[in-house]
Amino acid sequence: MPSTASHEIIAEPVRLAAGGVQLEGDLTIPPSARGVVLFAHGSGSSRFSSRNRFVARELVEGGLATLLIDLLTAQEERLDELTAELRFDIGLLADRLAGAIDWLKRENPTRGLAVGLFGASTGGGAALVAAARRPDDVAAVVSRGGRPDLAGDALPLVRAPTLLIVGGNDAPVIELNRQAYARLRCEKQLVIVPGATHLFEEPGALEQVARLARDWFQRHMPA
Repeated sequence: MPSTASHEIIAEPVRLAAGGVQLEGDLTIPPSARGVVLFAHGSGSSRFSSRNRFVARELVEGGLATLLIDLLTAQEERLDELTAELRFDIGLLADRLAGAIDWLKRENPTRGLAVGLFGASTGGGAALVAAARRPDDVAAVVSRGGRPDLAGDALPLVRAPTLLIVGGNDAPVIELNRQAYARLRCEKQLVIVPGATHLFEEPGALEQVARLARDWFQRHMPA
């Protein structure tokens, strides 16, 4: 991997071992990055998610590196398209996120950077489980339209400051987030974006998510 001495944005594909498999990812590092945010996709999404890439660009502009990875292999993706079972295997997804966190802490040029987790949909639950498993390595967590309730008994063990973002018109997920919020014992905040649905497709909704996430990570990651 390249040196952090570059004064230009580094953007490159990476392959990393996590959870006993090889995962594909895209790593972007701005000059003088203050931290790196690992994205946890969910519900059949991938590292090519247009919504997560939009958020990632905002984070890079805010001085944060990003790693977008596919938590499932290509073969597993094909199986999941048929059965939709792996996207809800929170233990499996969290194992792979934990492996990716270990990789970020070990490899140049990210090993000196604070790590944040950004989870969407079922990835929100997986991110919180991974944060509970790596309490000394995760500086902050953000969940977008996530299912933090799927983290279950890991919720009270999360130490990283956690921001839950939900669309105001996503009523079932709002209630699930409120239930999860009540179980969290860390610094926490629940933000409901008025008029937004589950995918934040309304004008300005995703922009608000990106700003909220950027500000949360900047606040909780040391410069």
